[in-house]
Amino acid sequence: MNMKSKRNKKPRVVIVGGGFGGVATAKQLKKTDVDVVLIDRRNYHLFQPLLYQVATAALNPSDIAAPIRKIFRKQKNLRSILGAVENVDLEARKVYVKGQPVSYDYLVLAAGATHSYFGNDQSAEHAPGLKTLDDATEIRRKFLLSFEAAEVETDEAAKEACLTFVVIGGGPTGCEMAGAMAEVARSIPDDFRHVDTKTARVILIQSGKRVLKSFPQESSDAAYDQLKELGVEIKLGPRVTEVRKDGVVCGEEFIAANNVFWAAGVKSSPLGETLGVELDRSGRVIVEPDLSVTGHPNVFVIGDQASAKDAKTGDPVPGVAQGAIQGGDYVGKIIRKELEDDTWVERGEFTYFDKGNLATIGRNKAVADIRGFKLSGFPAWFIWAVVHIMFLVNFRSKISVAFSWAWTYLLGSRGARLITGKSDYVIKQPPEDH
Repeated sequence: MNMKSKRNKKPRVVIVGGGFGGVATAKQLKKTDVDVVLIDRRNYHLFQPLLYQVATAALNPSDIAAPIRKIFRKQKNLRSILGAVENVDLEARKVYVKGQPVSYDYLVLAAGATHSYFGNDQSAEHAPGLKTLDDATEIRRKFLLSFEAAEVETDEAAKEACLTFVVIGGGPTGCEMAGAMAEVARSIPDDFRHVDTKTARVILIQSGKRVLKSFPQESSDAAYDQLKELGVEIKLGPRVTEVRKDGVVCGEEFIAANNVFWAAGVKSSPLGETLGVELDRSGRVIVEPDLSVTGHPNVFVIGDQASAKDAKTGDPVPGVAQGAIQGGDYVGKIIRKELEDDTWVERGEFTYFDKGNLATIGRNKAVADIRGFKLSGFPAWFIWAVVHIMFLVNFRSKISVAFSWAWTYLLGSRGARLITGKSDYVIKQPPEDH
């Protein structure tokens, strides 16, 4: 598409990011007489809460992603551009994609977040994070290759390092990943001949005093107990100070491990830095109560890219899917009303409705905090499964995920244990009598 083509007479709304917030905003404008341009560096919408299930071989990438063009194929007022927005010129009302300007009347930034290594970016080489499908398939590759390497390893110390998996970060992603890895290791011993996968160590490191610190103490304690039941080793308190190719330094202890995975922190998309406005310590844009940028009422920031507060409680809006969805709905309604009703001037303030927190640890193991009502075990796991299936973006994904989970639940088998991607990992040739 020629982005320099002559503008039509309709107002143009540019949405940067095809995640939960961007999709919610676009859908609100479906019946509005407006030109919607949705820009994303990838051609698909990703259901991020289930990324760890791809990383641990429970689901395939296509189960949790859907092409953006297919999602909006019936929304005639929307055009999709595949590309990365490099910077924003607030005064000229333009965003730039590969140096090409795209003008806007309204702009919605929903570019999400990326990994934060707290200043130790060199750790990224040896401790991949989990934010994209590429991240998930790379973690799956490393995870599964380790069992293959252990199968032919004759040195006991090297074999132990192959079967040691360290997850840094005790939030929902870290707990879910650690629990899933422990389950996999204990479900595949019959697939191997020379290594007992049940001897694998899964170590979860959390620098704080408890896992799932955003959950109530009762739920945090329940998650801790369920992880221990699965055999996960949990280290609370000491901070990881160094990540190396052969392991991690945690406090004064060195843990030899060939596999280290990062789930300890996130930072906002660097796109916010190009606005020239106030940011918080995580690089998020500090927004007004209506989620607009100070001094620019036609520019909104939502989701993980926004530092927003609930108008009722004053609490920060959490960086979860519901925060992005509700922010997108709110901003979409504002834009729609301002374009359709010249007399409407009252925007109000964004109020976040907390629908609760859910985290799964493994089969029949989960915790739920739903507006003060706390559950754990199978009831929480069942609610978690139903909620996540409901929020998948298309019907095919709902059926596929439900079937995959039913298969795993009944048989304990994961059908996506495929090693894909680059093949630079060379497993030594085993001796003939191995």
